[in-house]
Amino acid sequence: MVAYTTRQRTHEIGIRMALGAAKADVFRQVLAQGCVSRSSGSRWTGVSLFLTRFLRGLLFGVGTADWLTFTCVALSLCLVALAACFLPGTARGSIDPMQALRTE
Repeated sequence: MVAYTTRQRTHEIGIRMALGAAKADVFRQVLAQGCVSRSSGSRWTGVSLFLTRFLRGLLFGVGTADWLTFTCVALSLCLVALAACFLPGTARGSIDPMQALRTE
């Protein structure tokens, strides 16, 4: 999803780089975009903490408020989001501004 949205914004990124934005700025922008989508996943992890009392019958061997499980899930979401943002961020940060402006 992040790769698709950054590809759609190639023209905008080319304009930013032509006006003087550094590769680090573009990478930071792509990373921020990925963190916004990750924050929605973290919110659902928090909501699932409250919904566990309805799922007690389905949880075998795990307590309803197992903090280790919820912490591992939240950290896994963070790592996956960072990995998903790394390749598109580096690819769009190294694009030639003139090539980006010519694409449509």
